[in-house]
Amino acid sequence: MTVLGSGEATDLVKAKSVLLEAGGGRHPHGPEKLRTALVDLHDFWLSSRCATLGLDGDGSGAALVAVGALGRRELCPHSDLDLVLLHDDRTGVDTLAERLWYPLWDAGIGLDHAVRTPGQAVQVATTDLRTALGLLEVRHVAGDGALSAKVRDAARKAWRAGIRNRFDELAETAAERRRRNGDVAHRIEPDLKNGHGGLRDVALIDALATAQLVDRPSAEVAAARALLLDVRTELHRRAGRARDVLRAQDADDIAAVLDVGDRFDLARALSGAARAVAFAVEVGLRQARAGLPRRGLAALRRAPVRRPLGSGVVGHGGEVGLARDASAAKDPALALRVAAAAARTGLPISAGTLTRLADTAPELRAPWPRAALTELLALLGTGQAMVGVIESLDRTGLWGRLFPEWGAVRDLPPRDRTHVWTVDRHLVEVCAQAARLTTRIARPDLLLLGALIHDIGKGRGGDHSEVGESAARRIGERLGLRDGDVVLLAAMVRHHLLLPHTATRRDPEDPATVARVLDTLREAVAEGGRPEQDVAVLVELLDALAEADSLGTGPGVWSPWRRTLIQGLSGRLLTALDGRPFVEPGPPDPSSAGMAPAVKADGNPQVTFSTGDDVATVAVALPDRRGALSAVAGVLALHSLQVHTAEITVERGVAVQTFAVTPRFGGLPEPALVRGDLVRVLDGALELASALARKERDYAPAAPEVERTAPPRVLWFDDEVTGGVVLELRGTDRIGLLHHVTAALERSGSDVRWARVETLGASVVDAFGLTGAPDRTVRREAERAVLAVAAGRAGEVRRGAAGPPSGVSR
Repeated sequence: MTVLGSGEATDLVKAKSVLLEAGGGRHPHGPEKLRTALVDLHDFWLSSRCATLGLDGDGSGAALVAVGALGRRELCPHSDLDLVLLHDDRTGVDTLAERLWYPLWDAGIGLDHAVRTPGQAVQVATTDLRTALGLLEVRHVAGDGALSAKVRDAARKAWRAGIRNRFDELAETAAERRRRNGDVAHRIEPDLKNGHGGLRDVALIDALATAQLVDRPSAEVAAARALLLDVRTELHRRAGRARDVLRAQDADDIAAVLDVGDRFDLARALSGAARAVAFAVEVGLRQARAGLPRRGLAALRRAPVRRPLGSGVVGHGGEVGLARDASAAKDPALALRVAAAAARTGLPISAGTLTRLADTAPELRAPWPRAALTELLALLGTGQAMVGVIESLDRTGLWGRLFPEWGAVRDLPPRDRTHVWTVDRHLVEVCAQAARLTTRIARPDLLLLGALIHDIGKGRGGDHSEVGESAARRIGERLGLRDGDVVLLAAMVRHHLLLPHTATRRDPEDPATVARVLDTLREAVAEGGRPEQDVAVLVELLDALAEADSLGTGPGVWSPWRRTLIQGLSGRLLTALDGRPFVEPGPPDPSSAGMAPAVKADGNPQVTFSTGDDVATVAVALPDRRGALSAVAGVLALHSLQVHTAEITVERGVAVQTFAVTPRFGGLPEPALVRGDLVRVLDGALELASALARKERDYAPAAPEVERTAPPRVLWFDDEVTGGVVLELRGTDRIGLLHHVTAALERSGSDVRWARVETLGASVVDAFGLTGAPDRTVRREAERAVLAVAAGRAGEVRRGAAGPPSGVSR
C-alpha cells in the first residue's frame, strides 16, 4: 500500500482520485466538504514532503505558503496549486525548491510557484497587482511560521498604505474583466470565475475590506460565494479538468447534484447570486474611492457641496442622497424621486440612502399618489440610464415593494436562446428601448408602463400574455391610472405579440388579416368606451412595443425584414381606421368661474389657488395679448411649480389658464406674490428670461444630465372647429420648457388661441391651437423654433420649475 507523504506526488494524485470517486461521482457530504477534504489532503502531502526535506518548524529559515485557491481553502478538484517558498537567504534554497516542485510537475499537477525572501515578495507585490492580491490570501503550510506571518503582515500593511496609488488599476482591471467575460447573471454559459459577479469579484471585495475601505462581505455575498464555489466544484468534477464556464449541457446534472431542480432553476439561483456580488462590488468600489486617503492639496480641499436635485434629494460627493430633513414616511414619492434624479443625472444612489429608504419607505397605498406615478414615469423615461438604478432598487428590496409581481420574474432565465437577459432584466431593457420611441406616439406613459410589464405573466404557469393581462389590470389600478388607461395597458400586455405573430405568420396585405386584427383589438378595448379612438392608440402602442421588445431581446432580432412586416401591418391597421379626432380642451375649469368678469372690469390679472389631495390648481385670468401664455408659464417656473397639466382657453378677450401643479421645493407660494410677479413681467418691470436663467444656474445639477433618449417631434392637425391648425409637441421634459416653447411660438408670429398641456413622467405631449391657416413657410418657422427649444439648442432652455431638474418640471 502506498503511504501518502512518502515523497511521490503520484500518491497525491491517487488519493485525490479516490476522494473524487467517493459516493459514486458525488462527495457524500457535498461540494463544500469535498473542497475541505481536498485542502486537507494537499496540506498533508505538502507538509509531509517539507518535513522529509527538513523544512519542519520555526527556525528552519524557510516556509512554504499557499496563495490562490489553496490559500483561501477554496480548492476545487482541478484547481492549480499556487505556492511560494519563502526564505531568509538560507543556503541551498534552490535545491530545496526543486525537490518540492519537481514531484508535482512529474505527476502532472498544475503548479504556479515562486521562491522569494520576504523583502522580495513585498517588493514584487508593489509592482504586480496579481501578486499583491495573492499575498493578501497567504496561508502558512509548513516550515517557519514566523516567516510566513512576517510576509502576511507586511503584505497587508503595504496594501493598505499603497491602495491610493493602486486603486485606479484595481478598478480598471475589474472593468476590463467585465468587458471581456460579460455578466454571470445574464450569460447563457457564464464564466463563474472571471465574469462580472463571479469569484474574482468576491476576491475584489475581500481586497477592499483588507484595505479597510469597505466592510467585510455581507451574508448575502457569502451565500453567493458558496453557491458559485459549489457549482464550480461540480463543474470540475464532471469535466475531469479545470473549467470555469458552465455549459448548458452540464447544467442539468450539476443542478441535480446540488438539489436545486433543473438547469433553469440553477440558472436562476446563479443569476441572483451573481447580481448580489456585482451590486456589492459596484457599491464597494464607489465607497472605496470616496474613502481613499487624501494627500497634498486634495486634503485641503473643502468637502463637496450638497446640491439640491429635487424635494428631499441632493447630490453630494458624486452620489445621490437624501436631504437632512427628508422623510420617506411623510413623502410617499421620495424613493422614486431619488431614483429618477439618479437616472437623470447619471449619479449612483449612495449605499446609505438605499439602506435608509429600504428601512423607512412604506408600501404605497392604492391608488398611488399622483406624485409617485409622475416620478416613476420620469425614471422610466430616462432610457438606458435607469437600468442600473432599478437594479440597485431591486437589490435592496425597494423595487419589489413597488411591484410585488416582480418576484415571479426576478432572475428568471429565458427559455429561448435569442434572449440574452433574464426576464426581469429583459423588461427593464425593453423599457429603456421604449424610451427612445416616446415621441412617436401620443401616449408615451402607457408605452413605458407596458414595456416594463409586458412579460410580467411569465414564471406563473399558463399563457404569460393572459396571466400578464390580469396582473396589468391590478398594476394599473394600483398606480392610479384612469379606467380607460387601465384597459389600454391590459390590452397592450395581452396582445403584445399580436402584431409580430400576425405580420410574420400571415399575409399582412390581406384585408381579412387586417380586419381580424382590428376585431381583436376592438374587443380588447370595448369596455373603455371609445373603441375606434382607443384602437388607433393601441395600434401605435403595440407597434412601438414590438420594436422595443425586439431590440431588448438580443442582437439581430429587430431585422429589416421584421421591421418592414410589422410596421407595414400597423400602417394598414391605422389606414383602415377612420382616424383619431383631435380632442380640444373642454370648458374652463370651474375653479376659474367668475374670474373673466373681474378681468374685464379692471383689466388686471386674477390668480387663485385651490388645493386637492395630491395637486394644487392654479387658475389665472388676464387680458388676451401676445406673450400672456409664456409670461404665466415663466412666472410659475420662477416659483418652482411643476406643471402636470394645463388647459388654456380664450373667450371674449380674456385668456383663462388652469394649471395642475405641485411645488418642487417647499410649499405653495402666496397667490399675491405670483400675481405681483405676473404684473411686473407684463409691465416690463421684471425681465423674465434673466430671472429664470439665474434660478436655473443656482440649481444646476451636480453632474451633467444624461443624454435624452428620444428626439422631439412636432405634428400638425387641422382644427375643424376654428378653421385653424393644431401644433402638437412630443418631447422630453426640461425645466422651463413650457415657457420657452410658448415664447418661441409667439416670436414666430403664431397666435395661440388654446392649449392643452400634459406631462407624462419624463415626456410631454403639448397641443397648441393656432388661429388661421398659416402657410407652409410660417409652419416651418414655428416648427423649427419649437424643435430648437425642445432639443435644448436655444441656450439649453428648461421647463417650468426653475429649481433643480426633475423628470416633470415645467
